[in-house]
Amino acid sequence: MNITGLELVIISFASFRLTRLIVFDKITEFIRAPFFEEVFEVNEEGEEEVYFVPKKGRMKGFIGELISCYWCTGIWSSVGLCLFYLFWPSIATPILIILAVAGIAAVIETFIGKWLN
Repeated sequence: MNITGLELVIISFASFRLTRLIVFDKITEFIRAPFFEEVFEVNEEGEEEVYFVPKKGRMKGFIGELISCYWCTGIWSSVGLCLFYLFWPSIATPILIILAVAGIAAVIETFIGKWLN
């Protein structure tokens, strides 16, 4: 398998965006919900905070731990995207480009947000 530098950058940003989509984004909350329990605590200011704790059980606990860890999910999303690109490049390429552009936009937005504040 020979990957060019551009392909590596595209797959890297696509993996970054897919990982954040799975672990953090509200739009994929329904995917995470079966694997987490909500724990409510009151902080020092008297405000209620919500924590998501992986559910008990062999499979639900394992998946909950996996998708609560940015690094763990990143490895598996990278593996999945690389295999997707390796076996079905004509289908994977547009999806990878969309995810990569969204990932680059997220990085730019973060930098602009830090710069303006």
